[in-house]
Amino acid sequence: MSRIEQTFAQLKAKNRKALIPYVTAGFPFADITPDLMHGMAEAGADVIELGVPFSDPAADGPVIQKAGDRALALGIGMTQVLAMVRTFRERNSTTPVVLMGYANPVERYDQKHGAGAFVRDAGAAGVDGVLVVDYPPEECEDFAASLRAHSMDLIFLLAPTSTDERMAQVARVASGYVYYVSLKGVTGAGTLDVAQVEAMLPRIRQHVHIPVGVGFGIRDAETARAIGQTADAVVIGSKIIQLIENEPHEKVVVVASQFLRTIRKALDS
Repeated sequence: MSRIEQTFAQLKAKNRKALIPYVTAGFPFADITPDLMHGMAEAGADVIELGVPFSDPAADGPVIQKAGDRALALGIGMTQVLAMVRTFRERNSTTPVVLMGYANPVERYDQKHGAGAFVRDAGAAGVDGVLVVDYPPEECEDFAASLRAHSMDLIFLLAPTSTDERMAQVARVASGYVYYVSLKGVTGAGTLDVAQVEAMLPRIRQHVHIPVGVGFGIRDAETARAIGQTADAVVIGSKIIQLIENEPHEKVVVVASQFLRTIRKALDS
């Protein structure tokens, strides 16, 4: 059983919902990420999604694109991201970490370090899951098997436009949890329709028998509480990036942690 599976099993036993914050690795300062991860875990995060900076993040809106550009300018790539996870693991051996990003950095890492290097080194660093936005499920069976051999999960996105066939394809390959994108569009765009999410989740669960997290558009405690009524997890990214992007170094962890505590309280209420 992976660390992600263990976490969701423990939450289910307590009738609690998972809080999954997303931050871009190396943002807003190159050295801040391990401390930020610790702060988020202490504030109630159950899983941490760590964005791997990439120059062409097609699924991300302006907020996360800007964060990725800033991290890239600071020299943050996959090697640095894995080092951040290793540093985090020196003090935290329980909170699952998911790398979220795109195919290019993963495949470039293997080009530089040898076939299979990404999976080997991610597992050794303490990564628990990988979400590659532009990897379709029908082309990922070998990659998923390789990750599972290293106790990692391959996580997929589903969208309002996903067909039953696509959900079934994802269900055959995915493990850990699936991430339901609640909006048509990019991260941080539009206003989330809680009723639409509530209608979609039973349909997803006809095919997918692992936890379902919901993200894209959750910006406050009230929305998080509403989504938590039906989803297994709430994912928040763009709002956190906005809150910390202009903070001085010493305030980044404080500001992110204070916000997440309000979300944790709402989910537990």
